[in-house]
Amino acid sequence: MNEIELIATCPMGLESIVARELKELGYEDMMVENGRIIFRGDELAICRTNLWLRTADRILIRMGEFRATTFDELFEGTKALDWPSWIPANGEFPVEGRSHKSQLSSVPACQGIVKKAIVEKMKQRYRKEWFEETGARYVIEVSLLNDIATLTLDTTGPSLHKRGYRKLVTEAPLKETLAAAMLLLSRWNPERPLYDPFCGSGTIPVEAALLGWNIAPGIRRSFPSEHWPAVPDQIWQQAREEAYDLVRDDIELQITGSDIDPSAIEVAKAAAKSAGVGKELRFEVTPVAKIRPNGDYGCIITNPPYGERLGDRSAAEKALRQLGSVFHELPTWSAFVLSPTKQLEHYWAQPPTKRRKLFNGRIECTLFQYFGPLPPRKPKEAASEQNDLQQ
Repeated sequence: MNEIELIATCPMGLESIVARELKELGYEDMMVENGRIIFRGDELAICRTNLWLRTADRILIRMGEFRATTFDELFEGTKALDWPSWIPANGEFPVEGRSHKSQLSSVPACQGIVKKAIVEKMKQRYRKEWFEETGARYVIEVSLLNDIATLTLDTTGPSLHKRGYRKLVTEAPLKETLAAAMLLLSRWNPERPLYDPFCGSGTIPVEAALLGWNIAPGIRRSFPSEHWPAVPDQIWQQAREEAYDLVRDDIELQITGSDIDPSAIEVAKAAAKSAGVGKELRFEVTPVAKIRPNGDYGCIITNPPYGERLGDRSAAEKALRQLGSVFHELPTWSAFVLSPTKQLEHYWAQPPTKRRKLFNGRIECTLFQYFGPLPPRKPKEAASEQNDLQQ
């Protein structure tokens, strides 16, 4: 197999989580930058990362990077790259683009130049003058930042947050990737109860079930690179067989989601069923003031209504206060609350253990992390979790 330079893109604030996921998959050679992690792998890495990464957006092949302050520089730099090693003669290769703080500020013009350069390169290789583009799809992006052009090839297609299980959505749904990040930032594991009192379309409970059973989040969807000759079918088959072999669906889950909206609960149930975990999750119509989480050493992990988009601000404030009252009655539990408010610790009358800035779409939020006591464990396990908390 060939060594390939790959990019895992992600929302701001999730870079370290994606990097940790990559390390767990065995990819150590990486560079973390704002909104992306550059790493090296082979064709199998394309398959594994698309199937397994829970918090990344896309997996891109970095074809090349060079300085481009003129259209000639952009054309020649693009033409010098080895596009035919990936794109066959019948491949469809649309070009997308963006530019920021660069002299080449016209995105449509840059897209046209890149397209023309790739065509010229393919003419040399395939000895053809016309490309019908009737085959597999290869989305190319030219990204200009501070006059540096980065050319990439998208292996993923629709963002990785589109797992394929959510057919219906509620108003302002939480992205699956952000829900997974909240879970990975908590100390939750499938041996502990989990409760989401504002579950909406069920994203956090469903993502928790996928994590608890070690189900690859991309296992139920397809990717454009599955149809690329450069990534043979047997490699994709190997990666999917590995993923199915690693499922641990014999673990008992204690995951509950509730919401005041009956229609949201129906959407959540449908999502859980589509994800293959419908029988393992409990959903109920319950206002937050009346929830009664069962068990000890559990985790409340939730994305409450913000007020700006889901009702008025006073109702959102009241819901947060009610959640705080419930949490105070759960001395062994931990809580992880994603909210744009700066007043949560005032509402709860206690500061969080940790705060982390995250973005829910374009809304800047804080993940308020209230760590309760750890469940009784063997000394080695307790020490390991304490190290995780300090990182």
